[in-house]
This record gives sequence, C-alpha cells and structure tokens, in this order.
Amino acid sequence: MLLAGDIGGTKTKLAIFSPESGPRVPLAEATFPSARYASLEALVQEFMVKVNYTVDRASFGVAGPVVEGRATITNLPWIMDEVQLQTALNIPSVHLLNDLEAIAHAITILEPSELHVLHEGQAVPSGNIAVIAPGTGLGEAFLTWNGSTYQTQKSEGGHADFAPTNELEIGLLRYLLHRFDHVSYERVCSGKGIPNIYAYLAEHGYPDELPELHEQLADAEDQTPLIVNAALDGTSRRCIDTLNVFVSILGSEAGNLALKVLATGGIYLGGGIPPRILPLLEHGQFLQAFRRKGRFVKLLEDMPVHVILNPTVALFGAASHGMEM
Repeated sequence: MLLAGDIGGTKTKLAIFSPESGPRVPLAEATFPSARYASLEALVQEFMVKVNYTVDRASFGVAGPVVEGRATITNLPWIMDEVQLQTALNIPSVHLLNDLEAIAHAITILEPSELHVLHEGQAVPSGNIAVIAPGTGLGEAFLTWNGSTYQTQKSEGGHADFAPTNELEIGLLRYLLHRFDHVSYERVCSGKGIPNIYAYLAEHGYPDELPELHEQLADAEDQTPLIVNAALDGTSRRCIDTLNVFVSILGSEAGNLALKVLATGGIYLGGGIPPRILPLLEHGQFLQAFRRKGRFVKLLEDMPVHVILNPTVALFGAASHGMEM
C-alpha cells in the first residue's frame, strides 16, 4: 500500500493507493490546511488514524526544492527529511520529490479530457516534454526518453533571471530592480508576480482603477484573485492589462523552456492559474510570445501546447512515482 501526498504551503492532499487500483484511483483521500499543523508528521499521523490503512511506502510531492532527501516549503516552517519521516511515521520507505517533478510524473497518465489544447502541433514520438506551472510560485520541469520510458528531470528554472522582450517589460524590470535584489521569472509570472505587474502599471499611469476595487485591493492579503477576477469579467482595464502582460511573459518563458530542453514532445502548462485564465490564453497573445524566437519560429510552431485541467495532477504524479519505487 502506498501513501501519496501533494504538500503545499496552503493545503496538503493525502491519499492511499494500491498497486491494483493504480495511481489514479485513491482508496481514501483528504485535504488539510497545512498551516494548522506543526509538521508533516503530525498531519500524516492524523490522516492515518482516520483511514486505518497500513502502508509500506510513501511519496510526497513538495512545493520547494528537495536536496539529498531534505526539503522545506515556501510559507511553512516545516523541515522534512526522508529518514526522519520513515522513523516518525513507521513507514519503511519514504521519498520526497519536488511538486513539479510530481506533475511531470503524471503527464503520461493524463486522459485527453484532462487537457485543454492551445495548439495541436505535431509531437515527435519520444520527444522531450516540458512542464511549466504558474501557481503561487513558478515551477518548471521536463521529461526525457531513455529508450523505453520517460524519466522526469528536476529544475528550478522559475528562479532564473527575468528577460524582458519589449519596452513595457523593460520598464517593469527596472521598476522591480528597485524593490528586489533579484528579479526572477517567478517575480512576474506567478500568483506572487501578478500584483507586481499591477503595481507597476498603477505607478506608470495606466487607466485609473474603480474606487471599489481599489479599496478591496488595499485591504486584501492576497490581491491576485481580485485582479484575475476583474480581468476575466472585464470590469477593470488595469487588471485586463495586467493579465495581458502576464500571459505574454508566460508565453515567452514557456518558449524559452521549450528551446532549452528541445520539447518536441510538447509543452504542458500546469499550476492553478492557466485553467483559470483559459479565455486569455486563447486570445493568441500567449502563442505569439511563445513562438517569437527568431530563426526558431518553425520549430516552436510544431510543438503541441496543452493546459492541464486536473487539479489533482501533482497527487497522481506522486502516486505514480511511488509505485515505481
């Protein structure tokens, strides 16, 4: 029996799987508010008491880098260690993997109904596959073919230097360089980055904001949902402009990743934001930015582009990885 988890700073999803049911059919599952627990051990112990299963291995996708079996999570004080988890939970085998690595593990088991096609393209059989996922942060990973199956490859590419591609983005970079020591793609292409774009547009004379929305944004702990909602329902010109800049930057960085790993097998957009903003992704601005790579336009035109719709993809990926252990 396998315990799999998608461990995030806001919420944690846990589930029990068996080899017979496979990595897509949990026997039991639950979602927990992560911040209410002092550690992952405490959260898992509560879950295991409730489900009353005995497991002999565990696989946890973690929203943060995993180095030599240790991991921390953004926005949580938890420190996770595979050996300590094995002892505390009395589970013989425990493995931690980055959450984007977990998503990458699920790519090959997703159903067509769980994907939205932005561009059909022509996938090369056994070609490399890229995954880029803007959620709270920006995650990146990729898959390579080893001759018989796909293997996932880790990355922290979302923390690479932001490279502007037009005058507006150059101004955005200058603006953020006065506020941060390092301006990565995550600063402008994630849930944390959307308010940075909005603030730049506000400071540089873009359309005035509606008084009611201005007050809501001033009081909000997390401005991103308000900005996204106002852009989607068309009530705020500044929010629409913010999301258009975001979509263009996402397209550009997705194209960068596609070139770096030669993703002829396709590009997959994960994370919580792409499914939420599908209408904006379909307007064409994303694909224009994705393909704007000079002499390599034709190469990128042939690459399929999909949006992952299944919100439990990281959990399924962690389970898939656990069954390979």
